[in-house]
Amino acid sequence: MEHAPAWLTNSLIYLSAAVIVVPLSRAIGLGSILGYLAAGIAIGPWGLGLVSNVEDILHFAEFGVVLMLFLIGLELEPRRLWNLRRPIFGAGSAQVLGCAALLFAAGVAAGAPWRVALVAALGLALSSTAIALQVMGERNLLPTSSGQAGFSILLFQDVAAIPILALLPLLGSAGQAQAQDGNSWWEALRIVLVIGGIILGGRLLLRPLLRWIAKSRTPEIFTAAALLLVVAIAALMQLVGLSMALGAFLAGVLLAESEYKRELETDIEPFKGLLLGLFFIAVGMSIDFGVLARSPGVMALIVLALLVLKGLVIWGIARPMGIPLAERPVFTLLLAQGGEFAFVVFQAAAGARVFSMETASLLIGAVAVSMLLTPLLLVAADRLLLPRLAGAGPALDELSEPQDAPVIIAGFGRYGQIIGRLLTAQGVRSTVLDHDADMVEAARAFGYQVHYGDASRLDLLRTAGAGHARVLVVAVDDEEQSLRIVALAQEHFPQLELVARARDVTHWNRLRDQGVTRVEREVFESSLRSGRTVLEVLGQTPHEARQHAMRFRRHNMELFEKMHPHYRDRQRLIAVVKQGRLQLEEQMARERAEDEERRKRGDERLPGWDADRR
Repeated sequence: MEHAPAWLTNSLIYLSAAVIVVPLSRAIGLGSILGYLAAGIAIGPWGLGLVSNVEDILHFAEFGVVLMLFLIGLELEPRRLWNLRRPIFGAGSAQVLGCAALLFAAGVAAGAPWRVALVAALGLALSSTAIALQVMGERNLLPTSSGQAGFSILLFQDVAAIPILALLPLLGSAGQAQAQDGNSWWEALRIVLVIGGIILGGRLLLRPLLRWIAKSRTPEIFTAAALLLVVAIAALMQLVGLSMALGAFLAGVLLAESEYKRELETDIEPFKGLLLGLFFIAVGMSIDFGVLARSPGVMALIVLALLVLKGLVIWGIARPMGIPLAERPVFTLLLAQGGEFAFVVFQAAAGARVFSMETASLLIGAVAVSMLLTPLLLVAADRLLLPRLAGAGPALDELSEPQDAPVIIAGFGRYGQIIGRLLTAQGVRSTVLDHDADMVEAARAFGYQVHYGDASRLDLLRTAGAGHARVLVVAVDDEEQSLRIVALAQEHFPQLELVARARDVTHWNRLRDQGVTRVEREVFESSLRSGRTVLEVLGQTPHEARQHAMRFRRHNMELFEKMHPHYRDRQRLIAVVKQGRLQLEEQMARERAEDEERRKRGDERLPGWDADRR
């Protein structure tokens, strides 16, 4: 009888371990990521020994990291990065550099060589994006100030991991031969040339290539082309001695600017969790517990230094970022732990011979221990510290009773409140949802019936009565959450009429892309009314000011409809805007001349209040 192939046997072991251990880990409150780590430990050389070839395991880990970085790059839109530039580059750089500086000083003081101390400090300064975002989502912290700050710092860390990985070959070659005859300069130049070539070639060739492939109308070929791009760039990076993960990240960033980004995310998203799980299983299997057993004191000191020094830096930057005192403990604990990118950095550093595999195993073990301790520290903070900071007030209960109002309002901030008050004045019942606990408590204090809950969750929308309601008002402040609510409603509640708030022009266009036609920009009407007031102060009659404002409003809305098909094409968009502005100025000039001519004739009659009403 023939034996099963090794890859089939290993796949059976990996999947069985994940299916058994991960649900148990989640059931006891440790989370799925720690479950994957535990599964890897259980089946690895220091567990049951079901898989012993660590080199094969590292190949799995490397491929998981490559695809993980591709997905991170795919989500990193330049516009999103620009909107968060201050917290990302301000707080993010302060956290990474501050933590790395303290950890580097501690390493050098402990007697470690400067290269070892530098790489260890850079790797330990990173935090777990997956764990932190998961906990923030479960606690509804993402819309809060601490959630936004944490997301910005984690985003900076994900980007900072790329130059750290690119730095390792230089440190390795310098450590082996002191940059023999200037080879390190050639290595640096080669890195710049290859990365520059990939970026330049991708920007010039990627969009036409994807457009040509999309014309085949074969979804699986489109997905295959995206994966081919990732593999090809990763192979090119490896060929010249650079990190494949860096190449995958660049491929993701290039695709993030493509109009096909959403389709790619939809195709690849189902594999994301499993690939990350395989990565963590591989990390768990690669932990050398022999090293940990020989140096338990050293590992304990590393974990203590990691949590304490990072905690001091993060707590220190929390106040300047405006994070409330009650939110700082969770914010600090989530960012003080080690992160998954540290595993990548330390394994790559060992491969580049910056330090030994034994040192890498010790550092990887310390990071894993910090991740294991974080859920326990969060429980302790919830029970001992947070009640004192928050006055021990009871947590708000989510909406649980089924509602039957004809209107659902998602978001009860400054925008949603006006809508809710208008409906109430007209005797129209509405179900109001808001996921900001402070906002809910404040609104209830003024007598408004607001339910605590996140409208981007399908179960809460069902409970709110979305299955039989007539209108869903999407008035949340966060653009991404707004788009998620719209997509969820369109998929599961097609009878709902959607009325959406747009923060700006970009948000307006993205809502229109999703088929929402009843979209209002949040400051447009109030700005227009202020403009009318200015015209009246300058001498125009109320009739004239309103007439000009209504014409401007009508023209602006018509112009937006013309702009929408071209908003991704910057050159075409600029041409449409310039043409529309010129037409408006010419029209307004003609009308002013006609008004002046009427005044000269002594005819002061102007159209009534309802003229040009739209």
